[in-house]
Amino acid sequence: MNEIREKLKLLPDAPGVYVMLDKDGNVIYVGKARILKNRVRQYFHSSVKTEKVAAMVSCIADFYYIITKSEIDALALENNLIKKYKPKYNILLKDDKTYPYVRVTVSERYPAFSIARKLQKGSKYFGPYMGGVRVKDVLELVNMAFGVRICGTAIGDKPKKPCLNYHIHRCAAPCAHLITEEEYGRRVQAAMRFLSGEEGDVEERLREKMNKYAESEEFELALDCRNKLEMLSKIALRRITALKRDLDTDVVAYTSNKLYAAVGILIIRGGIMQGARTYAVENASDDGEAVASFLAQYYAKQQIPDEVVVQEFCETELIEGFFRKQYGRAVSVLAPKQGVRRQLLEMAEKNAAEYLDKVIDKIRHREDMTVNACKRLQEVLGLARYPRRMECYDISNISGVDKVGSMVVFIDGEPDRSSYRRFRIRTVEGADDFASLQEVLARRLAKLGTEEEERFAKPDLVVIDGGKGQLSAVKEVFQGAGVSDIELISLAKREEEIFTLHAKESVRLDKRDYCLRMLQRLRDEAHRFAITYFRNIHSKRTLTSVLTEIPGVGKIKRKALLERFGTIDRLMRAEKSEIAAVNGIGENLAEVIKKYFEDEL
Repeated sequence: MNEIREKLKLLPDAPGVYVMLDKDGNVIYVGKARILKNRVRQYFHSSVKTEKVAAMVSCIADFYYIITKSEIDALALENNLIKKYKPKYNILLKDDKTYPYVRVTVSERYPAFSIARKLQKGSKYFGPYMGGVRVKDVLELVNMAFGVRICGTAIGDKPKKPCLNYHIHRCAAPCAHLITEEEYGRRVQAAMRFLSGEEGDVEERLREKMNKYAESEEFELALDCRNKLEMLSKIALRRITALKRDLDTDVVAYTSNKLYAAVGILIIRGGIMQGARTYAVENASDDGEAVASFLAQYYAKQQIPDEVVVQEFCETELIEGFFRKQYGRAVSVLAPKQGVRRQLLEMAEKNAAEYLDKVIDKIRHREDMTVNACKRLQEVLGLARYPRRMECYDISNISGVDKVGSMVVFIDGEPDRSSYRRFRIRTVEGADDFASLQEVLARRLAKLGTEEEERFAKPDLVVIDGGKGQLSAVKEVFQGAGVSDIELISLAKREEEIFTLHAKESVRLDKRDYCLRMLQRLRDEAHRFAITYFRNIHSKRTLTSVLTEIPGVGKIKRKALLERFGTIDRLMRAEKSEIAAVNGIGENLAEVIKKYFEDEL
């Protein structure tokens, strides 16, 4: 503590980021400050602290800081360090359910409309869609009203045969060269205006089609039009009349009980309420800092709106500056005191408060299953360190063919999927799981102490799927590499026994023990990850082998088919038009491939 007191005296009057460390050197909190000296000293001098902040401060053994040019730079750096270290007391957005968008491939000559959940460059996105309006229905409505294509068929100089969508008047068949690029472009622009919130003449178009289908006694198509008209009216009811029709707005509200917190977001696109999202969060920040940190992480993966509405305690200028510097976007960040935006903010606050009330028990249960389970594991097994980063390894093969290994990572008892790794076994002949484990661990340990340790941080605990034999095999690798500060255990599946290097007898825990359940989740995840990788490469090898038997499919075409379909099952299920669309295949060869599978398989 004396060392910390001396460091506090040296803190500068400058903006920057501070990093709190525990006694094991783990990063437990990252924060940003307008003035480092004032902000960091508050943790150690202020007598009034929330329960979460007090718990964090009690774990601080050291800290360091990084000076930045401005507080905006500090917020950006804070966000990067949170992603890197995943500190225990920061807001961490987990892999959450992603809501769908309608994607328009505007970089293509004849843009296609499709459903997407990830945002990528080169396309324009509309959404997200949630809360009663299905994106599939929206895509069908656009397809029906404007006749734009919803397929991924490559359009080249040679016209193709029109598909069913053309014959039921849902696509203008640009692939068959039955519409000019200019006319198709006008349809695309009209469809995008509709997706942006302008209804235009969509209702009139659908009614005309419905009447036309009814007159020609195509009653199923007429009924489909009627259903789309009903959906159109449902979308219209979501319009917020006091907001501009061309405005995309996110309304963000934060609520906390000083231990746990929740964020509620209302998503408005083109003046229409698309739906709401809620997040449970835990952090040791004050409310304004928590919202800024949340937004920095949230918009790394989400569509950035024109406007963000927040509460009065939020740092609006800081957040605006962050959007401008990080994304080159002039986003208006408002803290309204009255009007429709204030009413929407109150709605978001209510959503967040209700959600927090419902999920508190789930949060506590999750803590028991994760952080508390890690603490108990340390006590039960007598581990020298808290096992914050745990890695588990498994091997998968059939009769020694296509041998693979997996490494999965849990941090504080929860999966960190971005750190998972796969291994192709290179040196082992036949089905020797012990030797395969030794190879995988040797390659893993070789990264320690190198530049790659930045991406492959040293684990506190390594878990092996297996019993004493597997544990002894891996122990040899650890001794050969001179690694002694990483704990090593194995978990045998039959009796769920835990073997360690410190005791002859195994450790057996009650099947209901959260500590054992966490180890089982870790082991099962390693097994799943290994099996998935094995099946993938085994299926690709099988597909390559099969394709060599088909006349006309040479090396380049095999490669194109592999890149497009990946496995033999996907190729067998594919339509002839999908196969024909692969570069270099064409309709004639696609027919040969389909016939081969029908006759031979």
